[in-house]
Amino acid sequence: MAKKTKLHYTTPGLSESDAVRVVELLQDRLNATTDLHLTLKHVHWNVVGPHFIAVHEMLDPQVDAVRGFSDDLAERIATLGGSPVGTPGALVADRTWDEYSIGRATTQEHLGALDLVYQGVIESYRAGIKELGELDPVTEDMFISQTDQLELFHWFIRAHLEDKGGNLSTTGARTEAEAARAAS
Repeated sequence: MAKKTKLHYTTPGLSESDAVRVVELLQDRLNATTDLHLTLKHVHWNVVGPHFIAVHEMLDPQVDAVRGFSDDLAERIATLGGSPVGTPGALVADRTWDEYSIGRATTQEHLGALDLVYQGVIESYRAGIKELGELDPVTEDMFISQTDQLELFHWFIRAHLEDKGGNLSTTGARTEAEAARAAS
């Protein structure tokens, strides 16, 4: 985070220094889930092609769930005595990933790009889970629950990218553009 995290108080049984780090981890995931639900909605609006309706309708429940994750993360920050930051400028300033790069494109192109998006989000959640095991099992449990759902959504995306042998069309892609090309 760009700013120094300040707490008004913290929850009983959690040291202030541990709570500060937990709030930082929560804020990072709040930024990621806010960005993800907006990205998913962007894809929902910009997807075209023969499988348009299937992908269009598959994404709305993901948007709703991920938006709910954002709310849960923000409320946990407040519970720990922090102040959640949800402004667009702060999100852009603090994020460590690039802007989603695909505009109007086919279902396969967007799904290929989303494969990489979900990989990044899930990897960062899992890194947070490892750190939270020592700091705060309550927040760790929240991260585990959200990761479970994100991995399910990722599977939905990947099911469209697999051949009958289970090989992903996006294997080896390092950017959204590469993944979109590989998937199309």
